[in-house]
Amino acid sequence: MLNAIGLQNVGIEAFIREKIPFLRTVNTPVIVNLYGNSLEEYGELAQRLDKIAEVAGLEVNISCPNVRQGGIVFGTYPKAAYEVVKLVREATIKPVIVKLTPNVTDIVEMARACEEAGADALSLINTLTGMAIDLQKRRPVLANLTGGLSGPAIKPIALRMVWQVARAVKLPVIGIGGITSATDALEFIVAGATAIQVGTASFLDPSATQTIAHDMERYLADNGIAGIREMIGTLEA
Repeated sequence: MLNAIGLQNVGIEAFIREKIPFLRTVNTPVIVNLYGNSLEEYGELAQRLDKIAEVAGLEVNISCPNVRQGGIVFGTYPKAAYEVVKLVREATIKPVIVKLTPNVTDIVEMARACEEAGADALSLINTLTGMAIDLQKRRPVLANLTGGLSGPAIKPIALRMVWQVARAVKLPVIGIGGITSATDALEFIVAGATAIQVGTASFLDPSATQTIAHDMERYLADNGIAGIREMIGTLEA
């Protein structure tokens, strides 16, 4: 899937006013993904979300441009990533997960910067930058020219990055990228992930997560594995 919808959402005010009452009725830990266009925005959002009991943790999206620094992307410069994570860490006592972009030269360097800044966990990868062209019109398909590529096509890249980062830092890693089956999910676990996220597959099948979780349990039972932790980071390389 190639998309350029941006990070559309209702904003912090409407989230607190309209979404939190519903989340109180759900017996599931809620992790809020947040982003900002400046350091100050990240800090303010983290501070406000820190006060909401229904929010179990924060996932910080650093694949965003810093408008006050000429549009540089926070997640592509170790120093910028460090500053964002450090500010969020100081603003909340909740667990801080940092979502890393794959559009970098060295994913391990970015992971280490986030670890040093106080992150509790890392999730990777975010989408890869891609493009599509309408040959007849000789124009980009997306109005934004480029967009984020997700789904099965990026799985090999995501696996490689999860494996690299899991070996380089002491933080838990959440694997993301093209997971559509229990086999995909377990490959990420073996590569070093302690948890996984399912995104694009849910567009095709809203019940994909439940199916994957069920099939993972069946795999463990069929192979005499007592628990999923026995498989984390067991890749022989």
